[in-house]
Order: sequence, then structure tokens, then C-alpha cells
Amino acid sequence: MAIERYDSVWEAIEDTPEEALNMRLRSELMTKIAGRVREWGLTQREAAQRLGVTQPRLNDLLAGRINKFSLDALVNLTGPAHFHLELAIEDEEGVAA
Repeated sequence: MAIERYDSVWEAIEDTPEEALNMRLRSELMTKIAGRVREWGLTQREAAQRLGVTQPRLNDLLAGRINKFSLDALVNLTGPAHFHLELAIEDEEGVAA
């Protein structure tokens, strides 16, 4: 049996490279936002109000329930979490179209 190696856990468990990328980005955003919430030192109720979400929704984020969040929903939380988010798109072929 050959051993397969992957760049990330998402590549190992998702069906397509696109799905793996989406999950990796969601995971990174969730980790950053959850870390920021913990830095605030607020109750979940107070932090949820600061982010503009319900307390159960914040609990899902803090518990890492990634399937409950779209990439779009997480991007929308970066503003209230006081993050500046940028998108970088690189040409994999190294040739501009």
C-alpha cells in the first residue's frame, strides 16, 4: 500500500482541490476570529453582540463547527473582529492570460 502525502488535511479529506481550498480558507478565518474573540476576554454574549451574531452562532464558531459557516459568512465577521482582509490571486501557470 502506497503512502499518500498531502499539503493539508483538507486535501486528504475533501473530494476536489476547490473544496479543499474552501475548507482551508474557512478554517484559517475561523481560527483567527475565534482567537480575536478570546483576546477580548468578554462573555460569549458580549462578544456575539460585538460581532453582530447570536450567542449560539458564536458558540458554533468557538467550537470549530466549520460546516455551519460559509466562507462568505466568515469574511463578513472580519470587519467586526477588526481584521483587514486582502485577497491575493496568483497565476499557477506563471503566464498571464
